[in-house]
Amino acid sequence: MSNKLAAAIAALIASLAVMISPALAHHSMAGFDRAQTVALEGTVKEFSWTNPHCWIELETVKDGKTVIWNFEMTAPAYLVRAGWKKTSLQAGQKVTITGNPLKSGESGALFVSVKFADGTVLGQQAAPAGKGK
Repeated sequence: MSNKLAAAIAALIASLAVMISPALAHHSMAGFDRAQTVALEGTVKEFSWTNPHCWIELETVKDGKTVIWNFEMTAPAYLVRAGWKKTSLQAGQKVTITGNPLKSGESGALFVSVKFADGTVLGQQAAPAGKGK
């Protein structure tokens, strides 16, 4: 094989690797303590219905101070299958959110479920028949 052909093939492989690497890149869940859960009562500050992950910002009060917790969720397509709509949470809504906290101790968690004032619960998985909101 000629040097020019080998160089062309190497350049093609390198450019393909660069193009597909963002599709393969995804952050790990290693930063979350999956063995622990926290349940926080608070007020929804923001519900972000976006790809690749939805987010909830929850205002809570600890020791008389407002603390914002960020809950990372799955993608909207999966949430729809679990009964969610982009209007399921509204700013100002009082809820209790359960999640797996960050190992770092920062105010963040991997979302598990939300309990509404009327007692209904939404998670990231489809609820059993007759449950959910």
